[in-house]
Amino acid sequence: MFINNSLMKTNYILEKGMDTSLIRHQVISDNIANVDTPHFKRMEVTFESQMARALASEDEAREPVYLTNKKHIDFFKPMDYKAVQPKIHIEYNTNYRNDKNNVDIEKEISSSVKNSLQYKALSTRLNQNFKMLALSMQG
Repeated sequence: MFINNSLMKTNYILEKGMDTSLIRHQVISDNIANVDTPHFKRMEVTFESQMARALASEDEAREPVYLTNKKHIDFFKPMDYKAVQPKIHIEYNTNYRNDKNNVDIEKEISSSVKNSLQYKALSTRLNQNFKMLALSMQG
């Protein structure tokens, strides 16, 4: 009954966002810890744009695509939002210093603050959703 409704979908997305924030916190901490390590390349986590694309692909109304062969690929098939996973990317293209390190400590600290605020907002919203669910179950 509750599995396929919009509240549970929202809760799932909020939980994945919180999981991503934890991974992002680890990556930012690793970047900060290696700010003085020669040849270290900073890492970043991507998730939000992939999730937005998956959710947008579900909302787009399309006519069904008829394939002439079952081996053909249906490029217009909506993405499953549950299949979206956070990905860690290494930034190889930039160098901030002569030792080829590309970690900018100010950017990392601001990213850390932004990530902390995002985690707090997600957890607050998830808590509100659970309160609504508990209230609706009380009758």
